[in-house]
Amino acid sequence: MIYKRSSELFSQAEKVIPGGVNSPVRAFKAVGGTPIFVKEAKGAYLYDEDGNQLIDYINSWGPMLLGHAFEPVVKAVVDKAKKGTSFGMPTEIETEIAELAVSMVPNIDKIRFVNSGTEACMSAIRLARGYTGKDKIIKFAGCYHGHSDSFLIQAGSGAVTFGTPNSPGVTEGTAKDTLLARYNDIKNVEQLIEANKGDIACVILEPVAGNMGCIPPKDGFLQALRNLCDVHNILLIFDEVMTGFRLAKGGAQELFNIAADIVCFGKVIGGGLPVGAFAARNEIMNHLAPLGPVYQAGTLSGNPLAMAAGLAMLTAINEDEELFLRLEEKTTYLYKGIDKVLTDADIKHTINQVGSMVSVHFSSEKVKDFDTAALGNNDRFKNFFHGLLNEGIYIAPSAFETWFITDALTYKDLDDTIAAVKKVAKSLD
Repeated sequence: MIYKRSSELFSQAEKVIPGGVNSPVRAFKAVGGTPIFVKEAKGAYLYDEDGNQLIDYINSWGPMLLGHAFEPVVKAVVDKAKKGTSFGMPTEIETEIAELAVSMVPNIDKIRFVNSGTEACMSAIRLARGYTGKDKIIKFAGCYHGHSDSFLIQAGSGAVTFGTPNSPGVTEGTAKDTLLARYNDIKNVEQLIEANKGDIACVILEPVAGNMGCIPPKDGFLQALRNLCDVHNILLIFDEVMTGFRLAKGGAQELFNIAADIVCFGKVIGGGLPVGAFAARNEIMNHLAPLGPVYQAGTLSGNPLAMAAGLAMLTAINEDEELFLRLEEKTTYLYKGIDKVLTDADIKHTINQVGSMVSVHFSSEKVKDFDTAALGNNDRFKNFFHGLLNEGIYIAPSAFETWFITDALTYKDLDDTIAAVKKVAKSLD
């Protein structure tokens, strides 16, 4: 494929934007080469500035559950924009989407909308600290909760790609209040709690990790966390920025039947616009200003365009009883197809899948946490990425990212993808 226009645009961008991108993973540093500049997208396809069509497996990192330029979302945004784009005042649509979200997700009474997943997670731990009166948090190596200071300690994803899991600019004072645990290792969590008894406000995790590839929780892991938090009066926070409204209507809480104390949302809840949210039971949420002492605010929180997009998206999801079954069936079909191709080619690999999230790791070791994810053959992944790109398939430009499946994909798209993997496999060492 030809990427002349993308290369020109990247050179221009580098002069006025740090690294030429506004989010580091887009720079292709993990895979080499020049980033692809998108001109437009529709359904399951991206169209770049050079006129190439690509089957999309990142889907804006998750929110395009029903495909790009989904008509009900587009119409909702256009109609709302005609009436004004921002007011900094309450609007009726904020209550409408809040009521719908609360009705879909278990264990929440109230929800506060913000502008990103980062902001949602940052606000959630502030609320947890304010509610419990304790300072320390436990996060898991490889789980990414945005770029807030408290979370940039072995953060997975982009932080790993750039070799700076402890980002400069994060103070020692902030870092000392973040305790690092191993994902899927409940004994390790128990040890941290014992060593910091009475000081831990919350445990935060991705219930299905998506920033070290797709990594499911071991059987019993989430329940064991729930039990530990109950015993020690610690709040359990599910970062469902990726999994919320994607794995089930009620997200991972519904899928695994585990009740979190605070839940963070993003991606799907905004229908493709920048939206985040956090939610909990009344007794926790009522600690937020203006009801309580924990301060959180945002001029663009509840922005009417974002609320319109989110409401249209959640309404479509809520009314489609077969959606999550179709998504899982398509993802499983892709998983089995790729697995067979790589197995037949005698290429060491492991594939993880939960619902419509899936990831391919070039390692014979089962990938269950940050350490095992890091064992993958990154040179092979680079060749795999660029090989698929040349075949018109766009996957995440990092071995530490999950793929996101959209319902807009047809089985022909999936067959074409599997055929592309078969062709690329011949060139993988």
